[in-house]
Amino acid sequence: MRLERLHEHDSYFRDLANDDTIVSFAKDLLGDNAALNGFQMFGKAPRIGVGTPSHQDGFYFCLEPCNAITFWIALDRADEENGCVHYVSGSNRKGLRPHEPSSSFGFSLGIADLSPEDIANERAVVVDPGDLIVHHCLTIHRTSGNRSDRLRRALGIVFFGASSVVDVEAKKNHQKSTHEMWRKLGKL
Repeated sequence: MRLERLHEHDSYFRDLANDDTIVSFAKDLLGDNAALNGFQMFGKAPRIGVGTPSHQDGFYFCLEPCNAITFWIALDRADEENGCVHYVSGSNRKGLRPHEPSSSFGFSLGIADLSPEDIANERAVVVDPGDLIVHHCLTIHRTSGNRSDRLRRALGIVFFGASSVVDVEAKKNHQKSTHEMWRKLGKL
């Protein structure tokens, strides 16, 4: 489950996303001014919350240059049993990788050429409520399903580098091919 654009519907989320400390941190990490792109809530229900395939957010964002970050704020403990984030160390320095259709509705694409080296460099990040983790849009990451009896919820705040521009044509093509795939799978 994912709720999008929380900052557009509630002043609490808008104020949090525009907090000077958060924006300054984003600016430092991006090496550019930070432009808020979105505020979302991710949730994995007990026993039925599904995993997300290994992917790079930058593939979905279609940015040039590909410079964005996601702040991930844990609302519940996230561990290997209920679907914590797994990162591939150093993947952010290796560029955008090819993606292919996945079977996870809502996360339509996954890394097409995940290597044994990627898998060996993957690290699970266990967090407690209130913990913050941050990843660049080129960082390969995934989550597993929620096998526990506990919720796994988190907030995500996405900032684009202000000098990054969305490739509108690439974004349209991505959305078109995704919708075609969903139609073929009977999900639309």
